[in-house]
Amino acid sequence: MPEKIVRCPQCGGDSVYAARNPYRPFCGERCKNLDLGAWASESFRVAATPPAEGDELDGGPPLQ
Repeated sequence: MPEKIVRCPQCGGDSVYAARNPYRPFCGERCKNLDLGAWASESFRVAATPPAEGDELDGGPPLQ
């Protein structure tokens, strides 16, 4: 069975997606650490709107 080659999400280069690549889906340790650093520094964010005043944090109905 041939190994699957995927695109590294960090650099865009070829990456072996197999058990022998401990950094998969990244091509190597550097790209994996760059991605982790971006998450840790909050460079990657999910856009969200602030809740309206009076909205419950959990989204459920208010307790009585």
